[in-house]
Amino acid sequence: MVKHQPLQVYERQLCLSCLTGIYGCRWKRYQRSHDDTTKWECLWSFILFCTFSLLLVWLYFWWEAHNDYSEFNWFLYNRSGEWSDGTVPILAATAAGFTYIAFLMILALCHVAVGQQLNLHWLHKIGVTAGLLTTIISVISVTQLWGEEWDVVWISLQATGPFLHIGALAAVTALAWLMAGQVARAEKTRFQLMVLLVYLSVLLTLYFIPLSITSPCIMERGSLKAAPTIIGHHGAPMLAPENSLLSFNRALQRNVSGLEADVTISLDGVPFLMRDRTLRRTTNVRRVFPERQYDDASLFNWTDLSSLNAGQWFLKDDPFWTVQYMSTSERWSVGNQTVCSLEQMLKLAARSKSSALFTLHRPPPNHPHHHDWVNLTLDTVLRSGIPQRQVMWTVDSNREMVRKAAPGLQQTTVQKLPLDTLHHKSISRVLLRYNQASAQDIWLYNENNISLTLHSVNKPWLYSLLWCSGVPSVSSEAPQVLRKVHYPLWLMSPDEYCLIWISTDLISFAVVLGIFIFQKWRMSGMRSYNPEQIMLSAAVRRASRDVNIMKEKLIFSGQPQ
Repeated sequence: MVKHQPLQVYERQLCLSCLTGIYGCRWKRYQRSHDDTTKWECLWSFILFCTFSLLLVWLYFWWEAHNDYSEFNWFLYNRSGEWSDGTVPILAATAAGFTYIAFLMILALCHVAVGQQLNLHWLHKIGVTAGLLTTIISVISVTQLWGEEWDVVWISLQATGPFLHIGALAAVTALAWLMAGQVARAEKTRFQLMVLLVYLSVLLTLYFIPLSITSPCIMERGSLKAAPTIIGHHGAPMLAPENSLLSFNRALQRNVSGLEADVTISLDGVPFLMRDRTLRRTTNVRRVFPERQYDDASLFNWTDLSSLNAGQWFLKDDPFWTVQYMSTSERWSVGNQTVCSLEQMLKLAARSKSSALFTLHRPPPNHPHHHDWVNLTLDTVLRSGIPQRQVMWTVDSNREMVRKAAPGLQQTTVQKLPLDTLHHKSISRVLLRYNQASAQDIWLYNENNISLTLHSVNKPWLYSLLWCSGVPSVSSEAPQVLRKVHYPLWLMSPDEYCLIWISTDLISFAVVLGIFIFQKWRMSGMRSYNPEQIMLSAAVRRASRDVNIMKEKLIFSGQPQ
């Protein structure tokens, strides 16, 4: 007698094999398991999550710090003595590391979704550890070198907070499918309650976090003030060499309200424009005066300074990645720039009826004009013919003497001083970095007729945020970019924001509730889900060559010999 007994045939699970193979190098079916994840692997899952979170914050920091990339590169130059764009390797490494860790996070979530045991491969563990340690070291290094830049994170959240809230809420709402499945499959009530408690806590926090979100762009449209005026910081240094006549002309072509520069006194008493302590970065001093290339810029006389080229470095280093867009004639003009004197800049500002703002560096103690540097600069201002009301005087030394000799100058400070001190010193303008003035400071300055200028504002999101805050003027290295911003990037009334907030929360709650109900119904009666379903029916027939054919095992028994 012949008996027919069907074999157990396993359905192919190509996606599952790739999932477990890439994450834990478990490509074979017998290597996979639906057992609970071990405590050791749970610890590694937590480390993976922490690494992902830290890299997400690190990536966000560098994304928003784009406003200050040139400042960071200048810091690096002062440390190393060589100019290079240090943001490129940092951004490349951060993007690569975040992509890798995010990919592992997705794989881990997929493991949880299909009920597979987490078992991170040791190579991935090394990669996660390397990513975590590298990011921690990088955060510490940047904090020591450029600690004030972390303020950009909190400032940027005023511009991105409402949208990040919606994105985070959408992501957590999507995780409801995973959480509901875990709760429905779990056999232990304690585990179910723990998962529900953690998930609902995160969800409720996101529902009510808009109560702590503040932004100056959440305001009535009728309360919006005029756009901040733009001062060209070093001219337009993205279009031409900084502190050059060409750079100032390019800025004036973009209708800036003023010009800003850094001033140094030469050996023979001529104030000229130079940001760095030496001439190595922005001139060809290495070729013309190689033995003096490390000397202080103020130890050169004006004749020597006039003989230097101050434009070829821009074409060579391309600090803002803009040279490739220049025509041949523009490159020729850039390559033939020379060191600009303060008097030349002031005369240009006078002709264009623009204001002039400069920061004066005191010569070193061994300089012949170490003591009369303020008088020399004031004489240059008065001799240039520029109306005094167009000049913002920032030097604190001998301010009383300067005010008596030139009462029309706009007395300006680069320090955050109390209002009483400002009024006592007859200071009418304040120049600060954009992270040094809070919304309360801006309001107080406006109420007390103190004109505030914030630097350096190079990105439209920051310009829009300061516009909504009521800042009267900004100093920028990118006037050509800000001039294209004719209205804040976003502006909504408090009622509109509340409507968006409540609507988003209600939609999220409805979706989460629906997902939990559906998962409870779908998983009812099932203790667990096995993605490798065992096919026990011998009646199944598959014609495709790409699918295993169901076979039968013939067992002969009871046959007479």
